[in-house]
Amino acid sequence: MGTLPGLTGVDHIGFTVPDLEQARRFLVDVLGCEYMYSLGPFQHDDDWMAEHLGVDPRAVMRRLHFFRCGDRAIFEVFQYEAPDQDPNQPRNSDIGGHHVALYVEDLDAAVDYLRRGGVTVLGDPTASSGPSAGQRWVYFLAPWGMQFELVSYPHGKAFDRTGAAPDGRD
Repeated sequence: MGTLPGLTGVDHIGFTVPDLEQARRFLVDVLGCEYMYSLGPFQHDDDWMAEHLGVDPRAVMRRLHFFRCGDRAIFEVFQYEAPDQDPNQPRNSDIGGHHVALYVEDLDAAVDYLRRGGVTVLGDPTASSGPSAGQRWVYFLAPWGMQFELVSYPHGKAFDRTGAAPDGRD
């Protein structure tokens, strides 16, 4: 099919949370993101929400906040109320499961910081192998259960150093 015309990168990552203030505290006070601005509420008496956002037509987007995290990532964080809302956080193994990976220079210092702050860290850092050798990573949970990941590869990954393709083929 080819390449999406004009694609230059990821603009933002959007996710829905059960409590926008809790998310703001976590993203700003724990992760160090910068709060940028808010919009909303948004609701429609027709099918606009279903047609444009793929949600129940009677869904109400109470508010959304924008955050800058580091020098690149923008998070668009929503709080919805919807008649058919599923309150369960998907796992990585569920269809639609996801996580957000954050790059850190010193993985051990970042993990220690999270643990001292009472953040749930899943296991200990893991060293990758194969094309990703040189990378270490660990998952952690936001207060609402969403999975985040810390990754670090200060000396690059094997595929960057060897010129091998990311899938391991030459």
